[in-house]
Amino acid sequence: MRKHRNTSEGPSQRQLRAGELVRRALSDILLRGEHHEPALEGHSITVSEARLSPDLRQATVYVMPLGGRGEEAALEALTGARGRLRKLIGSRLEMKQTPELHFTLDTSFDRMDETRRLLNQDAVRRDRRRGVRVERRKRAVGELDRPGNRDGARRVEAAAERDP
Repeated sequence: MRKHRNTSEGPSQRQLRAGELVRRALSDILLRGEHHEPALEGHSITVSEARLSPDLRQATVYVMPLGGRGEEAALEALTGARGRLRKLIGSRLEMKQTPELHFTLDTSFDRMDETRRLLNQDAVRRDRRRGVRVERRKRAVGELDRPGNRDGARRVEAAAERDP
């Protein structure tokens, strides 16, 4: 077994599995209100991901308040209650050590909206359609390379006339 992992490879299967367990446990605790923290009472929070360090001792938890309002207040409430939340997670999971929780806002929803906006621009749509036409031509040209294909050239010419 290797002693040093190359961090550019991404998280290990063990990190992913443990992260999902922490995410589910925390989501369940917040949903059921088992935390008994007054600061968290007014917040409905979505836990989108939990990333664990290779030694599973640190967890970065990505959260977003429902509706996207009150982000800073929710983050402060979670940070203030992280000791209690860690204890509740530890009682649910059978892990050697319960990871220390670090909360951060999840910006993936904002990036997703920005990506949709970019893909819906007219220039991008035009380029995407052009890419489909190029793919059709490449497939038609690929048919020319097949043995015994006599009328492949006619198909390529017809495809070029259809998709200028």
